Amino acid sequence: MREKLMGFARLARPANLPTAAADILAGIAITLFLENIEVLRFLKENWIDVLSLIFSSIALYAGGVVFNDVFDAELDAIERPERAIPSGLIPKRHAVYFGLFLMVLGIALAFNSNVLAGGISVALTIAILTYDAYFKQFGFAGPLNMGICRGLNLLLGMSIVSVISNWYISLVPVVYIFAITLISRGEVHGDNKKHIIWASVLYTIVIASITFVVLEQTDKFLTLIPFLILFGFLIFSPLIRAYKENSPKNIKKAVISGVLSLVVMNACWVAGFSSWYLALAVLLLLPLSILLSKLFAVT
Repeated sequence: MREKLMGFARLARPANLPTAAADILAGIAITLFLENIEVLRFLKENWIDVLSLIFSSIALYAGGVVFNDVFDAELDAIERPERAIPSGLIPKRHAVYFGLFLMVLGIALAFNSNVLAGGISVALTIAILTYDAYFKQFGFAGPLNMGICRGLNLLLGMSIVSVISNWYISLVPVVYIFAITLISRGEVHGDNKKHIIWASVLYTIVIASITFVVLEQTDKFLTLIPFLILFGFLIFSPLIRAYKENSPKNIKKAVISGVLSLVVMNACWVAGFSSWYLALAVLLLLPLSILLSKLFAVT
C-alpha cells in the first residue's frame, strides 16, 4: 500500500508543486500593489480565498503532470521505464482517475475564491490538457503552450480581487517556461547546444523584463536587486555547464534548476511589488522544493 501511495506521489511531482504556490503568491503581491491594497491586512481578512487559490494551483499542476505521464506512457516504457505507469506500479486507468480528481478539485477551489479565478482555472485546465495530449510534440507550439500554462497560473493569483490590472506581466513566465522547455528537449539524448543558446537569450529577456516592469511600476528596485542576482546565478550557472559539456546529465540539471528557480523568480516579483520579508518568505519555498527533488523526480 505504501509503495502504491508513493507511486501516486511520484506522478504528481511533489518537488514542483511549491513553484505553483509561489506563482499564486507573486500574482497576489502584484495585484494588491496595483490596486493599492495593504498586503498584511488583506491576507489576514481573506486567507481562505488565498489558500483556495494556492491549493487550486497545486492541484491543477499536479493533475497536469499526472496526465503528462498518462499520455506519455508508451514512450516512457522505452525512455523512462522506471516511472510509475510503465513500471506497472500505477495502472494507467487509476492514473487517469487521479488526474481527473485533481483537475476537478483545482477548478472547484478556484471558483470558491471568485468567478474570475474559476474562469481562469478552466482556461488553465484546457491549456494543460492540450499540451499533454497534443502540442508538446511540436518544436514551437509545445514550449509556447507550456509557457501559457505558467502565465495563466500567475494570472490565477492576480485574480484574487476579481480584477486584473497589467495582465501583460503574465507574459514573462511564458517566455521563461518556453526557455526551460527548449532546454528539456535534450534531456534524454543530449546534443542541444542550439536550444541552450536560445534559452540563454530568453533568460536574459526575462531578467530584463522583470527589471523594466518593477522600475516602471514601483520604487522598490533596490529591494529587487539581491533576489534578481540570485535568480540569474541559479539559472545561468547550470546552463553554462550544460553548454560546455552537452550531456543528458548536465541538461537535466539545467532543466531542474530552471524549474525550481521559478520560486526565486516569483520572489523577485514579491520583492519588486511588496516587501523584502514577504519575498524572503516566498523564497523559503525553494529549500522545500530542493528537499523534495531529492526524493522525487522533477522532470
